Amino acid sequence: MKTTVLGGGGWGTALALLLLDNGHDVTLWTHREEQAVQLREQRENPLLKGVALPDALQITGSLEAAGESELTVMAVPSFAVRETARRAAPLLNPDTIIVSVAKGIEKDTALCLSQIIAQETDGKNRIVVLSGPSHAEEVGRRVPTGCVAASRDLTAAQAVQDAFMNSHFRVYTNSDIIGVELGAALKNVLALCCGISDGMGLGDNTKALLMTRGMTEMARLGLAMGGRKETFAGLSGMGDLIVTCTSMHSRNRRCGILIGQGKPVQEAIAETGAVVEGYFAAYSAHQLAEKAHVEMPVCQSAYEVLYEGQPVTSVVERLMNRGKKHEADESWI
Repeated sequence: MKTTVLGGGGWGTALALLLLDNGHDVTLWTHREEQAVQLREQRENPLLKGVALPDALQITGSLEAAGESELTVMAVPSFAVRETARRAAPLLNPDTIIVSVAKGIEKDTALCLSQIIAQETDGKNRIVVLSGPSHAEEVGRRVPTGCVAASRDLTAAQAVQDAFMNSHFRVYTNSDIIGVELGAALKNVLALCCGISDGMGLGDNTKALLMTRGMTEMARLGLAMGGRKETFAGLSGMGDLIVTCTSMHSRNRRCGILIGQGKPVQEAIAETGAVVEGYFAAYSAHQLAEKAHVEMPVCQSAYEVLYEGQPVTSVVERLMNRGKKHEADESWI
């Protein structure tokens, strides 16, 4: 199958290599021609150190490659999805399946990324979301990994499952695209919170509390928006939450650690050196929670720290002193 991966970051590169392993004809596109030249010459992406880029992997700075593709993977950061989809739309064949692999929510519209892609392509292409606990650094090294391919079109989800699945990358299908995308985006907010907790030296008990109650918030909002509760117990929910909140591969957790250690938010984001999707998702979570009238105290606390400049110590104190609750009253299971 002829495939194009749009986005020359670590995740896009790792997925391009995965598709190449599976015998597909793969072109990796990056929006900067100078980066394409660098990747072609060095045959290594600095974001995936030690992982060779085979000669069979075609690398280009021309978006025209998308026009020849049967499968197009949208692997740019969430903030670049709309522009990239808009530019690619006139080139895409109506039969091309678009695979959205970024994790986020658009800041001003609070739309999921599949909705943005559908808008910009006028709904002419089938869209599948591929998500789950999948650090690019590990997928690039062929570490056993599991993800979920979600789409309202089961045939399209199965086509993506067939394209990506192999002995070290297992793919499940799911029709709950809303639940999968919300889990993917909101767990980044919780990873920031867990990182802040680690940076403050609060310990494992606190992290377990944040992850468990944060999981309840994710599912509560997801259910209010039409997602299914079982999705949040799966790879794109609990699975992605665990890996992102506990691993140093997670840029969201790393950024949170810096904030917890006392760095101003924008300095921490700059020092992280990569896109911190949880920062944008915290704003969107705040918007969505207000719109859906859903209580999300952990995510709201993240918003207060990131956007209102509230001290982390006072936010933690307010969280711990909330009114008494019965756990089952807010359960999503």
